[in-house]
Amino acid sequence: MNGAGNNSVAHVVIDDEEQGQRLDNFLIRRCKGVPKSHIYRILRSGEVRVNSRRVDATYRLCAGDNLRIPPIRIAERPKSEVDEAAKQRVDLPILFEDEAMLVIDKPEGIAVHGGSGVSFGVIEALRRQRPQAKFLELAHRLDRETSGILLVGKKRLALTALHDMFREHGAGADKRYLVLVKGRWMNNTQHVKLPLLKYLTENGERRVAVDAQGKASHTVFRLLARWPEMSLLEAQLKTGRTHQIRVHLAHLGFPILGDEKYGDFSLNKDLKRDGLKRMALHAWRMAFRHPLTSGPMECVSPLPDGIGNYIAAVDGRQKREFSAANYEQVLTA
Repeated sequence: MNGAGNNSVAHVVIDDEEQGQRLDNFLIRRCKGVPKSHIYRILRSGEVRVNSRRVDATYRLCAGDNLRIPPIRIAERPKSEVDEAAKQRVDLPILFEDEAMLVIDKPEGIAVHGGSGVSFGVIEALRRQRPQAKFLELAHRLDRETSGILLVGKKRLALTALHDMFREHGAGADKRYLVLVKGRWMNNTQHVKLPLLKYLTENGERRVAVDAQGKASHTVFRLLARWPEMSLLEAQLKTGRTHQIRVHLAHLGFPILGDEKYGDFSLNKDLKRDGLKRMALHAWRMAFRHPLTSGPMECVSPLPDGIGNYIAAVDGRQKREFSAANYEQVLTA
């Protein structure tokens, strides 16, 4: 965007990919680093013009609209923060790509987007790596500590279709995770329907708890393998609530190994000494419809070494009590 973020007026002509957005949402996406309060102030003051006219923040942009954006000064990030962002410009494995979308195999430990104390994430890395790309937006999210399949829209029409698909829950994308939990899980298949409520801790951190006032949440857990003190499960999301798998399991008394928010904190220290240095949750398979062609798709992300090697180590020192028929196939997918 010519002139955005400096001392000159920016003039932007809206193209086909950008049409249909609300004006405020367009500005928030384009003026990275500018507080939302400032965006709405310049909208209220009439400094932003569309086709030389004042418009409301809810105005839907049309192809060919000429957008005038006043000079906006973005605070310069400290050099140390920029350096850290550069370090996180990691190689992001691509599982699938076409003109509509990207399927990323997200490493654990990297946020999907900047914010909440994180200055750089997957989407910022992608945009830095692909400066010629006009449009790159997350279709959904994964926790920073979770690895695996992440969808990114390359066209607004594709992004909208993906968002609609995820809202369909069970009738849309079939999202499955592999998860190691503390304890001996006994049921081959278990449907967990526990409402989840978001709240903030005293120090302002976001948390989720099982609460009757919360939103309906449904996870299907399937037992893949069991050892005397640990179980490997497949978790299938029927709803997509924040921290859903983590909170459902913790509430049932089977916390995820390495979970620093809802897990067994004393056990986690021992696990790090034993070689598990991450949360053992991985988005391993997703079946869905292509957002533009509606053709069936299935993407698989192999189990990361950080989890696979720990399973192999446990297998070497403990007798496995149970293995599902597809256990080996899942581990080597």
